[in-house]
Amino acid sequence: MTVEHHPSSNLHTSEAHLPAAQSTAGHSTAAHSTDHALNHVIIEFYEKLSSWEHAIVRDKGFSLSQVHTIELLGVHGAMRMKELADKIGVTTGTLTVQIDKMVEAQWVVRRPHETDRRSILVELTDKGQALFLEHDALHLQLTTDLTAKMSSEERIVLLNLLSRMNNEF
Repeated sequence: MTVEHHPSSNLHTSEAHLPAAQSTAGHSTAAHSTDHALNHVIIEFYEKLSSWEHAIVRDKGFSLSQVHTIELLGVHGAMRMKELADKIGVTTGTLTVQIDKMVEAQWVVRRPHETDRRSILVELTDKGQALFLEHDALHLQLTTDLTAKMSSEERIVLLNLLSRMNNEF
């Protein structure tokens, strides 16, 4: 019987906990066990990252969805409303309400698209750019802290694996 334990969680997987048909399948059992372990570790990481993000944003005077909008605009530059809504995963109507508040706070501005008269671009103001840089520095510090005990090679492997996972979306 094989038992795996992830050191940063209480996650245990064991062939003994799998149905008899799966435990006799050899490699498929190991793959099944690994898939479950990966699933739980990814979820745990997401929850921890989300909790960290909420704690960072809580006292700053803006919402998590607003900071995600600032992050997207900071990384990608000016974007069409439709494109931004798609990246955030909201309707353009929902985004319009959020952008109205962000314009009022002077974090973003709307401007007409240069070549498509029907499109409106949203971009960061200087105040929004400063917010992006401040928040991005916090993310960079978190990344540095989380990977501090990894070798350069491990960090490159992690980068490649996460990039491949992101490409699947």
